[in-house]
Amino acid sequence: MSGASFLAITTIYAETGSGFVVPSASAKAGVEAMNKSLAAEWGKYGMRFNVIQPGPIKTKGAFSRLDPTGAFEKEVIDRIPCGRLGTVEELANLAAFLCSDYASWINGAVIRFDGGEEVLISGEFNSLRKVTREQWDTIEGLIRNTKGS
Repeated sequence: MSGASFLAITTIYAETGSGFVVPSASAKAGVEAMNKSLAAEWGKYGMRFNVIQPGPIKTKGAFSRLDPTGAFEKEVIDRIPCGRLGTVEELANLAAFLCSDYASWINGAVIRFDGGEEVLISGEFNSLRKVTREQWDTIEGLIRNTKGS
């Protein structure tokens, strides 16, 4: 296949914004918009532009600076439905796929790669995942005994 594949790595807060990362969030949001625009403009020449937004991936560099004591790692993992941090190897596999001919029809995509963290923390009712089986049984009983619903 002719053409080229370009891949940018940004972050999940490029889309949503976040406290304490204004310069980074702004710059990475710009990178995402640029890649989408380039995909539209240069796709006709066989050029593909995609973005990966990694969530928490334990790397020596990031975690040694952001969580040097390891105090926040469990809190981070608790926000991820998959129940673990991502790995560098998983990120590399996704990047290799997006740059390969197997992904030749993927262009202008921004792929969230976060174990489901974003959908868990942004959902209105996601805190219900902490409800115990006994509590669910009580709720179900109350609902079934309510007339007209």
